[in-house]
Amino acid sequence: MSMDTAKFKNASPMAGTLRMDRMAHIWCPGCGIGSEVNAFAEAVKRSGIDPDKLAVVSGIGCTGRVAGYVDFDSIHTTHGRAIPVATGLKLANPNMKVVVFSGEGDITGIGGNHFIHAARRNMDIVVICNNNFTYGMTGGQVTPTTPHLAVSSTTPFGNHEYPFNLPFLADAAGATYIARWTSMHSRNLIQSIEEALSRKGFSFIEIVSPCTTLYLRRNRLGDGVDALQFYQENAVLKHGADTREVDIDFQGKIIIGKFVDKNKPTYSEALDERCVKVVGDDYELYGKTVPEREAEEKAEKERVAARRAAVQAEEEKAKRVVTKVSAKIPVKSSAKKAPAKVAKVTKASAKTAKKAAAKAPAKTVKKAVAKAPAKAVAKKAASAKKTAAKKIVTKKAAAKAPAKKTRK
Repeated sequence: MSMDTAKFKNASPMAGTLRMDRMAHIWCPGCGIGSEVNAFAEAVKRSGIDPDKLAVVSGIGCTGRVAGYVDFDSIHTTHGRAIPVATGLKLANPNMKVVVFSGEGDITGIGGNHFIHAARRNMDIVVICNNNFTYGMTGGQVTPTTPHLAVSSTTPFGNHEYPFNLPFLADAAGATYIARWTSMHSRNLIQSIEEALSRKGFSFIEIVSPCTTLYLRRNRLGDGVDALQFYQENAVLKHGADTREVDIDFQGKIIIGKFVDKNKPTYSEALDERCVKVVGDDYELYGKTVPEREAEEKAEKERVAARRAAVQAEEEKAKRVVTKVSAKIPVKSSAKKAPAKVAKVTKASAKTAKKAAAKAPAKTVKKAVAKAPAKAVAKKAASAKKTAAKKIVTKKAAAKAPAKKTRK
């Protein structure tokens, strides 16, 4: 059994991006984090990024466990400190692509100060925020994004606080890429993460996700399938929407899409530009001049483009194999031959019917015609006798019956 499990894990399409030796994961049935991590892994594969130059940082909570399941360099930090650790990692090694993957309580609650200042500085990191409106691992307390009137363990009569509008918060703080999806919109999420990985600047992606154990159950909203059905029916796609108008109300419409995509110098680029103006051409950061770093970045972009092209070629090849296999399925050939057999049967039956019709009049039709009038005549004679007998009986009864007397 263990050998079968090992073969299954090694054969998984995510074996190169997720740590299959740590599967199955700890997330509850119906939780959206699993599908989010799967989308992230798929986006990394398509992006063409060198896995050795990718680092994932997470904090505390259910989503904070992501760092332990991805097969990249990863750091599981303390509560609320994922973004400052990611900032330090990026400054220490500018060639790394750093991704923060954590929950809304970790990022915008205790870590809210780090969030707004990293966005203000336009740090070159990607922040993926799982927003399930609750502290799922510590008892279901109210979070900075819990919708108004929603029930939590600390607001049993409904949330009376005003929740954060995370895209508006990120936009006001200075983020250069902002998007929101739900855990049901996997394809859009993959594309959005891939875009964020291929650009510079502070990128923020919010993912609205169900917490089946605490949020849905406490608010009597069903299970994970009910939540996905709700997302499908109430998600409104609005690319470029005004972030001030994308608030999330309790069981209200959810505006999704890519809201902000703009370019401005990152923290490191602004630092380089300023220091070059003050110090001059002698300025070097990490032992490299600005032209040297630009040349390295150009070469890395070319390598990434080549890897992306290779991944796309493999996907197209896999699609062709699937179509060839499906074309060889015998069901289609049998389906084509079936009408021919039916046609043969119908022709044979037509021939036999004609032969039977040709033979039948000579023998059976004459007999039937000869017998039919005799039977009909006999029936008519019997019915005539019955009617005549009834008339005689009625006449006799009328003659015997006494006349009725009338009163004066």
